[in-house]
Amino acid sequence: MAGEREKTFQFVVVGGGIAGVTCVEQLFTQIPSADVALVTASPHIKAVTNHKQVSRTVEEFDVEERPPSVLEEKFPTLSVIHSAVKSLHAQSHCVETEDGRVFGYGMLCICSGGRPKLLTRGSPHVLGIRDTDSAQEFQKCLSKAKRIVVVGNGGIALELVYKVEGCEVIWAVKDKAIGNTFFDAGAAQFLIPSLEADKPQEAAPCKRPCYTTEEPGGVQTFTADRNVHKHGGSANPGSALGPDWHRGIVLRGAEQVSRRVSVEYQCEVVKIYTPEELLHSAEQTLKPESAGSWPVYIQLTNGKTFGCDIIVSATGVVPNTDPFLPGNSFALAEDGGLQVDDHMMTSEPDIYAAGDVCTACWEPSPLWHQMRLWTQARQMGCYAGRCMAARFLSEPVEMDFCFELFSHLTTFFNYKVVLLGKFNAQGLGSDHQLLLRCTKGQEYVKVVLSGGRMVGAVLIGETDLEETFENLILNQMDLTPYGEELLNPNIDIEDYFD
Repeated sequence: MAGEREKTFQFVVVGGGIAGVTCVEQLFTQIPSADVALVTASPHIKAVTNHKQVSRTVEEFDVEERPPSVLEEKFPTLSVIHSAVKSLHAQSHCVETEDGRVFGYGMLCICSGGRPKLLTRGSPHVLGIRDTDSAQEFQKCLSKAKRIVVVGNGGIALELVYKVEGCEVIWAVKDKAIGNTFFDAGAAQFLIPSLEADKPQEAAPCKRPCYTTEEPGGVQTFTADRNVHKHGGSANPGSALGPDWHRGIVLRGAEQVSRRVSVEYQCEVVKIYTPEELLHSAEQTLKPESAGSWPVYIQLTNGKTFGCDIIVSATGVVPNTDPFLPGNSFALAEDGGLQVDDHMMTSEPDIYAAGDVCTACWEPSPLWHQMRLWTQARQMGCYAGRCMAARFLSEPVEMDFCFELFSHLTTFFNYKVVLLGKFNAQGLGSDHQLLLRCTKGQEYVKVVLSGGRMVGAVLIGETDLEETFENLILNQMDLTPYGEELLNPNIDIEDYFD
């Protein structure tokens, strides 16, 4: 059992990532004099900046690393506790931190994020990128690398493969096409030429302030990327990456080539070998002269084995629930997340959760689904804060409109990407039809129709169709009369439906 309580707060929020910080801000918006503690292991918190509502559900924002003092100055009754959580005692309403302190709470919100699924632990040649420290470590290793293998098909893998230069990249994806989490094979085909083309010049440097982590011998600055599946939170030190995480980093290898990417499709990792293990293994598929010339080897299910300098594990995240489960009886979802209801409440009394650590277990709108992205971490954190405040004030609270329609705006390969609704026909079975319009190197538009009504869309490039399509999806208008003409580039569709 935990020791003597140092203090009891009305509200305690665990995690300095997007969900946690947004939850704190929302609590103060609703109750300006609230007594709130933010428990975070990271020296920086993640703040949403430059927030812009593009349409009713589509939003655009940057994520910045900032010192926690920025929040304390804004909210005088906030206490920031710099420590990781060691344990939670749900029955007695208190959390114990790694540094041995105990804090009571009236209501608790767990926003501890996710941690990367690593291919293997303990190998210096296998890196998972989740926070500024691992991004820094990767930059150091990459500068000497001639060949890397990237395993994974989510946002971080997509950005990494596009950004790395001066190095051969072998990209192992388990699907038939790249970016399977976000796109169908058609969109992947639209993007693939970008991997072969010379990259456009970088846009003007980032003008927003960057807060830095002091390193011996100089300062390194990193901010992070809003499109990546974020890995973050704060039960472990190191908060998730935020917007443009690769912008402050020189992702250059040791070779003179600009970019050489080869994709190995529909394969997974069988085993990772050291040179010695490979020489003595029965799986000796390499020519003897090449065995031993690389520091690490990776064997794939397609029968190929590659030697390389670094293996980047970019295979997604698992909810970071470890410190909270022992001694408590949380209901967990199949993916390991804390189950939350339509008020972001877990199964333990007075405990809420938001962001990557939780799994939405209410009956969702037919056009919404959960994806562990920056956008949803912000939305869930905001809604959890509203629900906690409403309960404290004994007021009713409506389900947030953002849960009506899935929407996500991001950038891949220098293209603007907007995803709406069931953009990959998720859960529709064979009962749907697709309409496509594609202009090579310029735009890719896909619409998902079910029963003549629009239920999802993928927009790549500057299409300016997001608001029109959002309206069509929300209104559920019968589009059968328009047929193929719906995407006819000579018809100004916005005039039709605005």
